[in-house]
Amino acid sequence: MKVRTSMLGAAMLFIHFAAIAQQKNVVTGKRPNVIFILADDHAVKAISAYHSKFIQTPNIDRIAREGALMQDAYVTNSVCSPSRAVILTGKYSHMNGLKDNGTYFNGAQQTLPKIFKQNGYQTAIVGKWHLFSQPTGFDYWNILPDQGNYYSPHFFKMGKDTVYKGYVTDIITDMAINWIGKNKDAPFFLMLHHKAPHRNAMPPLKYLDKFNNIKFPIPGNFNDDYAGRRALQRQSITMKNDLDIRYDSKIPCDTCPVTKINAWAPGEYQKELSGLTPEQRAIWDKAYQKKYDVFKTLRTKDEIAHFQYQRFLEDYLRCIMSLDDNIGRVLKYLDKTGLAKNTIVVYMSDQGFYLGEHGLYDKRFMYEESFRTPMMIRYPQGIKPGIKLNQFILNLDVAPTLLDLANIKVPADMQGQSIKPLLNKQVVKNWRNEIYYHYYEKSFNLTAHYGIRTRDFKLMHFYDPVDAWELYDLKKDPSEMVNVYNKPEYQATIANLKLRLTALQKKYKDKMK
Repeated sequence: MKVRTSMLGAAMLFIHFAAIAQQKNVVTGKRPNVIFILADDHAVKAISAYHSKFIQTPNIDRIAREGALMQDAYVTNSVCSPSRAVILTGKYSHMNGLKDNGTYFNGAQQTLPKIFKQNGYQTAIVGKWHLFSQPTGFDYWNILPDQGNYYSPHFFKMGKDTVYKGYVTDIITDMAINWIGKNKDAPFFLMLHHKAPHRNAMPPLKYLDKFNNIKFPIPGNFNDDYAGRRALQRQSITMKNDLDIRYDSKIPCDTCPVTKINAWAPGEYQKELSGLTPEQRAIWDKAYQKKYDVFKTLRTKDEIAHFQYQRFLEDYLRCIMSLDDNIGRVLKYLDKTGLAKNTIVVYMSDQGFYLGEHGLYDKRFMYEESFRTPMMIRYPQGIKPGIKLNQFILNLDVAPTLLDLANIKVPADMQGQSIKPLLNKQVVKNWRNEIYYHYYEKSFNLTAHYGIRTRDFKLMHFYDPVDAWELYDLKKDPSEMVNVYNKPEYQATIANLKLRLTALQKKYKDKMK
């Protein structure tokens, strides 16, 4: 009896001191800090860690080089607000309630920042929120209204409308560094959400001349005729027909022939320009007058389409140069303050982006360029450098992964999986070998659709307003140009994929009519 009592007492003492040690870790900041950096519409091919032909991004690449690069990361619903809600909750859109842009996010539900806060972390978000409801779970928030502006942007600082002078990517980084400086003695969780390089990609003045002498290669499927793909035939996100000469190409012409001029575009562009000072506006106008001089020499629709493609990439990549500069500022600050070793840094985009593939810009479709997203993570105390993961990883996995790395219990109702075992090079027998996707929005003449991607195939069902199926043999047709759904030799594959698709819908509780 004495031995049993003694053992019980020892066990109780162990539990008591373990609890004290755990609490001490929270108080002293021994748990890792977390900085989650989210860009908006950053295509995989516009990061040199993945693809070096367009641009060099040394600071973003540093995160991958000193940590892990996810080579096959995807999103569950490729559009801004829904992707952000998935990241916050670790749940698919139909489970967290936010299926499309413009829907209010229900902040009363369980979210990643709330869980960190409950576990002793200081929490903050700065930059683009785009969930329309007031942020919850954050000790501090300073967010752009809706999309925000590139120059002299308005922010809602803890609910108060505040205007900041300067360029938005610099301003958001200033906010982040200032907040870290005030909270570096406690474990912190910071969501650093950039606006760039979202349309209409207004670059900082210092980079207005970058890429002027570079001719970007036009994608091989830029002139895709959309044969056999009804949903693509009706969309209105093409570079040829739907980019606005004023708003997107910044050409000072409101009556130019053979181009699209949206009724809303001149006024919206003027709003964007109103954030520039007179001195800045003079520099801006001079730079884009040179583009207008080139534009005036063009005669055919193809010439104009190729011109607008070049213009789009120039400004898009200029914004990314500034983004990369500012990622570098954050990393240098962590080095300088001694925080780098114990701080998890994640960089990713809310989704991928078309840069002329299939003749498109924007995102939304389940085709690879939109569906796939860049993702990388660095944590010197917990992740060895130079790791490259080729497993299917989702934005759904962000919340469980960050909690797991911080030794916080992952809620059972989160639908994602922690990638911590993969980062530790453990063999995970039941890791996913297929991905479920569901997109709902119908703006820009898009069609709601869901689908399954395996290593070899992608099956999509477009259901509203178009009802059509598409199948791609990804080994033979990685550019997804030939819909083989109706070919006899693929019918057994289709039957198998439909069974697996139904199983995924059941697993993730996505009830289809």
